[in-house]
Amino acid sequence: MQFISGISRHQMRISSLEDAISPDNQVRFIDAFVSFVDLSKLGFEVKTLKKEGRPSYNTKAFLKIYLYGYLNGIRSSRKLAKECFRNIEIQWLLEDIRPNYHSISDFRKDNPVALNKLFKLFVSFLKDADLISGETIAIDGTKSRAHNSKKANFNQKKIDKHLAYIEAKTQEYLDALEENDSNEKRPEIQNIQQKIERLKQNKLRYEMLEEKTKSQRRASNKHYR
Repeated sequence: MQFISGISRHQMRISSLEDAISPDNQVRFIDAFVSFVDLSKLGFEVKTLKKEGRPSYNTKAFLKIYLYGYLNGIRSSRKLAKECFRNIEIQWLLEDIRPNYHSISDFRKDNPVALNKLFKLFVSFLKDADLISGETIAIDGTKSRAHNSKKANFNQKKIDKHLAYIEAKTQEYLDALEENDSNEKRPEIQNIQQKIERLKQNKLRYEMLEEKTKSQRRASNKHYR
């Protein structure tokens, strides 16, 4: 019997980002939601187009990044930047623009209050809208009930509790971003191509590892005699 075979990595493929994202993928909702957001009402500083120099990123691109991170529990600007390069969903969402870590992190630092309002608006809309009738959705590790559940009949006490919960969750996420951005180190393998070339030129010396293990065992046995 033969193993299931993949395709050649050098084989040409004709496809688009649109083809890669299913109609019911959550990124389509994020994209639609951000398109309706009024930046000025939330307090975001709207970037003006520059006539000279390198153009800036559209503010709404960062909103999409952070909402995606919020839904998927990605609590680090560096990790969000990495997803822009390897995650087909974010590539679709951003039309394949790829902001670096510093741009993503600086946006959060420049707009803490507005981002807080954005998350609260987003979660409130998901919890109260009729988009998820009869089901629950995951939001940053928590579950939100559908609008048509029995608990959807709000009085003022429930509304206050509901808003306090949203406030706590959004602040928790922003605090996690702040802490991770400050403390995060980069445990990444550097000079990938050089290391691949080294693997090609030098066989892995498993026999050396095995001999070293045997030597350690012999030394250990002598110690306990």
